[in-house]
Amino acid sequence: MSFYTDDIEHRGDPTERPRRLAAFLVVATAVAAAASALPMPAHAAPSPEVEYTYDVMVRRHYNFPNNDAIGYGYAICDKVSHGETYSQVMGDVKHDVTPNDEFAANYLVSYAVNLLCPAQIWQLRNSAGGYQPPPA
Repeated sequence: MSFYTDDIEHRGDPTERPRRLAAFLVVATAVAAAASALPMPAHAAPSPEVEYTYDVMVRRHYNFPNNDAIGYGYAICDKVSHGETYSQVMGDVKHDVTPNDEFAANYLVSYAVNLLCPAQIWQLRNSAGGYQPPPA
């Protein structure tokens, strides 16, 4: 009988191991629930006006009449929506804005329409068909 009593004393409480496992599972579940409740970091895109202004005034350094990049971008959109051809819009941009080379004007027109009035992209593309830059 003393052998059996000594054996129980050395092994410990037989319900201790399942209780530890249950406690671990409760803690792990609580930690997982708390972690999933934390808000995810936001990765939002800037508004079209902010992106357009940053790109044409900071990255590419265009000079606009009255220093109004957004107003000029929307003026490009108005010209396209009122049926002016790509050639006409390009001529106006080369006259009004610096740098005024073909690449800079093309970039500004396409970027303005793409960001500020994307519904007009098809109209700009249709009017640009067959466009040839004027001889330098």
